[in-house]
Amino acid sequence: MYMQNIIALGMISLFTWGCGNSDKQKGETVQTPLVDKVWYSNPVIDSDNPDPTVIKAEDGYFYLYATGGNTWIHKSKDLVHWTYVNGAYEDDKKPSWEPDAGIWAPDINYIDGKYVMYYSLSKWGGGETCGIGVSVSDKPEGPFTDQGKLFRSNEIGVHNSIDPFYIEDNGKKYLFWGSWYGIWGVELSVDGLSLKGGIENAKATKIQVAANTGNTNAYEGSYILKRGDYYYLFCSTGTCCEGANSTYQTVVCRSTNLFGPYVNKAGEKMNDNKHEVLIHKNDAFLGTGHNAEIVQDDEGKDWIIYHAYRTSDPSLGRVVLLDRVYWDDNGWPYLVGDGPVVKAEAPVFKNNK
Repeated sequence: MYMQNIIALGMISLFTWGCGNSDKQKGETVQTPLVDKVWYSNPVIDSDNPDPTVIKAEDGYFYLYATGGNTWIHKSKDLVHWTYVNGAYEDDKKPSWEPDAGIWAPDINYIDGKYVMYYSLSKWGGGETCGIGVSVSDKPEGPFTDQGKLFRSNEIGVHNSIDPFYIEDNGKKYLFWGSWYGIWGVELSVDGLSLKGGIENAKATKIQVAANTGNTNAYEGSYILKRGDYYYLFCSTGTCCEGANSTYQTVVCRSTNLFGPYVNKAGEKMNDNKHEVLIHKNDAFLGTGHNAEIVQDDEGKDWIIYHAYRTSDPSLGRVVLLDRVYWDDNGWPYLVGDGPVVKAEAPVFKNNK
């Protein structure tokens, strides 16, 4: 009987405590429940989508554009889960100023309220007549309207003029480009849709920021990030498109000036074919190159998107990978292990529902 009373009293006390604490009391701190970390696995797009470029659009989604077909577009809220949208162009309105050419290596930007995509129009063996054009759209998913070519290789005086990259600096607009015959830069018009001063002025004033001075495949797929006091020039070297035999890798140098000189950690110049390797192959992936823009998540972590082949099945083409970029005490970027991760903690975006 005594034990039964003790049990009954305990139950009454527990019930009373529960009722008295059913609502948050004034001045009380409620601890946020611990949430397990969210993980992701590479690749984040497990199909052939080479030469990616990424932008966060006004609708809150990230949009990724890639070489292939009609310029394939995917969208995502978190850089991890991607949904195919459509091609960038209506089938009968694709750029066509270079006959029998494909649309390669797009570069997406948001300029003066428009989505502006620079692109390469090229074919294998067409290094003299390939070139770079520009298209615009009111919406990130398109359709994009072609504005025509900016220049061909034989007009600007740079063989194999592909792989455009746009950047604004100190109120001016610039285009960088190049593949195996140097990385070059030139100023654009105020609206970014043409060359400042026309083709003859651009040909005379273009500046080389990286050069192939040896028997290596360098450089292409340029991207420049301004971080702190430095401009970081990311490029790819090696062979891009040979499946299991691809030697592509991502490299980087930096400068205190947009037009260089870009140097490695030892102070050696990229114009002398010197650089730091950022991403190389590992047991899971090879041909790790042509990176997109670096994106920062809501916790201030930096992320890089690029393409690679699966070592287990290169026939899938160049799939899309995502990796976190770290920065050392001297301001140089690096990846854990210097190569692609297979599984890691995911980027954090708080409003990605």
